[in-house]
Amino acid sequence: MTTTLRPSGPLQQGAGGARSRPYEIRVNSRRVGALLIASDGAFGPAVGEIRGLAVDPPDRGRGRATVAALAAEEVLRGWGCRRIRVSVPAASSGGHRLAEALGYTEYSRNMAKQLPAAPPALPNGVLGRTMTAAEYGEWLPRAVEGYTEDMVSRGMPAEAARAKSEADHAGSLPEGPATPGTHLLVLEAAGVPVGTVWVGRNDEGGYVYDVAVAEQHRGRGHGRTLMLLAERAALGAGERTLGLHVFSGNVPALRLYESLGYRPTGLNYTKDLI
Repeated sequence: MTTTLRPSGPLQQGAGGARSRPYEIRVNSRRVGALLIASDGAFGPAVGEIRGLAVDPPDRGRGRATVAALAAEEVLRGWGCRRIRVSVPAASSGGHRLAEALGYTEYSRNMAKQLPAAPPALPNGVLGRTMTAAEYGEWLPRAVEGYTEDMVSRGMPAEAARAKSEADHAGSLPEGPATPGTHLLVLEAAGVPVGTVWVGRNDEGGYVYDVAVAEQHRGRGHGRTLMLLAERAALGAGERTLGLHVFSGNVPALRLYESLGYRPTGLNYTKDLI
């Protein structure tokens, strides 16, 4: 029996070279699963994705997903993609084994935490407060630059990354620190600003969009305190969970989040298409 992909819908094309098309996984003429193949216009037409790959339970364990993923890679090569990304739910042990077997490397993970009923206490000698307009004017260029660098590291052209970073920040923070549903906070230690955290929400609940400790104040536990400040802000907004994204190579941050009770919800993998 032969496993193949068959289009189940028309090719969709968008701005920036974005494409997507749904496919069925078939064994001869029998449907056994589905997936979506896309090139993400946000990261440029050279970066593709496999989304929602799923094989029906009776056909699992027979190599159907492996063949489907390899066929999807060929489709993306035909679209001119040179890199591919996949996101796998943390609980999908089979998905992680498949990604690793096909040569994908984890580059980041999404994490989340169930928040406690009571706000966590902050250490003595520190204070969390709302960012002032002047501080926001200094913080914003740094945040835009950091997000730009993150996207470039994930394969996005530098010019497109900067444009997207500027547009995303403008769209997410139209009123700066006063944007409804947004908490832009400064941590002070002994009266000196030592770091910042940006807390908002996404479809799953509260979300930490950015956290940073000033370089001269690192190594003193302020990153942990900023995360406690983020939890307090999320709880104050009525959220019950708090999520974040961390690059796998950022081991200190990963260990910090784990020690605070954050657990992976999804792992993100990448692979160069040769």
